Amino acid sequence: MVIGVTMVNVSPGREKAVYKAIKEMKNVREVYHVFGEFDFVVIIEAGSLSELNKTVDSIRDIEGVTKTQTVVGAEI
Repeated sequence: MVIGVTMVNVSPGREKAVYKAIKEMKNVREVYHVFGEFDFVVIIEAGSLSELNKTVDSIRDIEGVTKTQTVVGAEI
């Protein structure tokens, strides 16, 4: 199991649409709207690093997403 925490920036006015799109994605466990440098923090659980990367790529493809930053951890 691989855990990823992805911080997401979105274009102004696109927050609700991006939130809904991320929330419906496979492997996404939690989505938090935050204040500061990023707009959302997304918790992703995937079976492999490759699967996690595909999820992050899908987030990047959402209209209105302008930037992502991901940190990855693995259960031991």
